[in-house]
Amino acid sequence: MINIYNLGENNSLLNQFISEIRNVSVQIDPMRFRRNMERIGEIIAYEISKKLGYEKKNITTPLGEIEMSVIKHQPVLATILRAGLPLHQGLLNYFDRADNAFISAFRKHDVEGKFEIQIDYMSAPTLKNKILIIVDPMLATGKSMVLAYKELLTMGAPKHIHIVSVIASVDGMEYIQKQISPSKTSIWVGAIDQELTAQSYIVPGLGDAGDLAYGAKLQE
Repeated sequence: MINIYNLGENNSLLNQFISEIRNVSVQIDPMRFRRNMERIGEIIAYEISKKLGYEKKNITTPLGEIEMSVIKHQPVLATILRAGLPLHQGLLNYFDRADNAFISAFRKHDVEGKFEIQIDYMSAPTLKNKILIIVDPMLATGKSMVLAYKELLTMGAPKHIHIVSVIASVDGMEYIQKQISPSKTSIWVGAIDQELTAQSYIVPGLGDAGDLAYGAKLQE
């Protein structure tokens, strides 16, 4: 069974930041939106860090030595472009020696307005026996995440995979749980919303995270 951590279920500063990225009155400031996404990433990184492996090391201070527990192996951070970049930066602020992977996934629409998800580009280090953290702020249908997950596995079998999303839909969560290995995966979310629109946007959600962070894109 996949471990699911819905961090928004408990009262914390995380919910303040999520409320601001949802709020149409605050969203008009893209710098504030990006920074809030970054802060959410930092909080989730801290929570994930509790699940990682640690080792004892002797640390020399100006006045002596002390034995401390430190992370044994840094994770690999993988991000789905472009919307995932601010959230990715938040995790990278804390896992500051992590290797990184980047994936370009997009919705390819047909004349009827339907779409399929396609992977356009990937850059990644070896993932064999690594801790992999895959970042995408919005988990709507779950198809982008599953495609990214499968593409990344071509770079080696990770020891464990953490999937990170700020807002997920019920449908997306169910889809992911059917498609990925439950024994090696944990899912971290800030909130789980109930609905998807006909265009597969989460309701109440927050809109298009990429557009809010970096400006509207030309629609084909």
